[in-house]
Amino acid sequence: MRGRASEVWRNRGLSVKAVSFALVGVVNTAVDYGVFLLARAVLAGSAAGLAAIGSLNDLCQCSSATATTLVIANLISWSVAVTGSYIMNSSITFAAESGRQLRLGAYLKFVGSGIAGLLTNTATLLFAAEILLLPVWLAKAVAILTSFAVNFSLSHFFVFRVRRGQAPKA
Repeated sequence: MRGRASEVWRNRGLSVKAVSFALVGVVNTAVDYGVFLLARAVLAGSAAGLAAIGSLNDLCQCSSATATTLVIANLISWSVAVTGSYIMNSSITFAAESGRQLRLGAYLKFVGSGIAGLLTNTATLLFAAEILLLPVWLAKAVAILTSFAVNFSLSHFFVFRVRRGQAPKA
């Protein structure tokens, strides 16, 4: 029975992988969201954070303090969450493709492809919060959902893909 279940799991289809990726994403989203809220509170609530944001805005003349705070908090939360996501997806969702091995090259590809998800996430966050005027908590939730499609597609078709003629690892 266990052998058959293991075989089904290794040879599962795209939809099962998407569900697994989403379930890993739920855990990862909690980390991302929690770190985002904490980083935003620390940045907005400390004199040092406000001074750094003010200096950055003076230097680049590129945005408001609110938008800069959102971007910095988003970068911090993403940076923390991407490592956990790589570990969980290598061990669970794409276990057959990765052989449950953590490899620096695959991690760097995962981070690189994750930058596309990060850009999608950040652009959606700013659009939803600054243009649509959604509350920040809702804007962040919309951003996470939007970047899911980008992240899964790149993970499936680029980071963990099995090349033709190469069998998935057991």
